Amino acid sequence: MQRVATTTLFGLLALMCLAVALFSARFLLPSPVMAESMATHLQARPIIFLAHVAGGVTALALGAFQLVTWRGPRRAWHRMAGRVYVVACLVGALAGLGLALTTSAGPLAGLGFGLLAVVWLATTTLAWRKAVAGDFAQHRRWMIRSLALTFAAVTLRIMIPLSMMNGLDFAIAYPAIAFLCWVPNLIVIELWLRLWGWDATPPAPRARSGYTG
Repeated sequence: MQRVATTTLFGLLALMCLAVALFSARFLLPSPVMAESMATHLQARPIIFLAHVAGGVTALALGAFQLVTWRGPRRAWHRMAGRVYVVACLVGALAGLGLALTTSAGPLAGLGFGLLAVVWLATTTLAWRKAVAGDFAQHRRWMIRSLALTFAAVTLRIMIPLSMMNGLDFAIAYPAIAFLCWVPNLIVIELWLRLWGWDATPPAPRARSGYTG
């Protein structure tokens, strides 16, 4: 039952990631339709903005499948897509940090999104280093944390319209959302990893048989 519930949950999260990736990819079009705040970023910092969008869209689209391709015949895809995912996260995080440092939404919003960029960068880098070192149990755990932060793009797009529907002043709600779009994600996934997630200790290698045929 737990396995079915976990699979269903991750399947739903993957669909949400793909939906947001497709929706956000419109920013990469020659004449995109976007909110005024986004248009301001594009006009003032076009390279940083487009790098953040491209990195985020790629990370969302690929990360949605990484949890189901890590073993079996799909491992070759997992390794190849994983490398692209890491590069996309690094580009998205560094560009996101640049946007946070120059945001016009105020210092609190800048701090929230800046911390998100730093933690996203750190968890993804650690996940990559654990994979290179062959510590795949820890690699999976750090990659889950990275994906939780990538998912901030989804929770952000849920929280903004919810705040508007509830009549909250955007100038007040947005700085709070800059933290709420990712801190709860990280807390929930950390609890899941500690209570039900993959064991941090990799399984003992099986003894080799004498058969070499």
